[in-house]
Amino acid sequence: MKKSIILLTTLLLSCGITFSQKRNLPNIEVKTLKGNSFNIQDLNNEGNPMVISFWATWCKPCKKELNAIAEVYGEWQNETGVKLIAISIDDTRSMSKVAPYVNSSDWEYDVYLDSNSDLKRAMGVSTVPHTFLINGEGNIVWHHKGYIDGDEEELYEQIEHLVK
Repeated sequence: MKKSIILLTTLLLSCGITFSQKRNLPNIEVKTLKGNSFNIQDLNNEGNPMVISFWATWCKPCKKELNAIAEVYGEWQNETGVKLIAISIDDTRSMSKVAPYVNSSDWEYDVYLDSNSDLKRAMGVSTVPHTFLINGEGNIVWHHKGYIDGDEEELYEQIEHLVK
């Protein structure tokens, strides 16, 4: 039995899937695309789930994930009330590329800049994309590293599980 648990845990971790102990968002300031400061703890979705996705303009899997979700985001919102927040980890050298990319992608997400990586460090993000699911009480209940085609379906299943 112990070997089975270790094997399952190893398998889940090797697939980039991890489950979190419930924890709240850290008290960290990020910037809006217009340069205004925003404390990440002020995120609110009126008791509905939120998804926070760390990404960068230089990260092809990140853009692929967020573009795949963009195609179904309206349906997700109608069915679950979920809100997606995209946090760019682009540094000061590539930060100027974020707004043009977001505008050309026609994303309906809130997008924030974490150019100093303060939020990234506080949330233990080591690679992107890194996606977090936040329940209606503001607790991180699930997270996933990396992206392969279809991962957005698993994310949606996790969202549905929260709203049932």
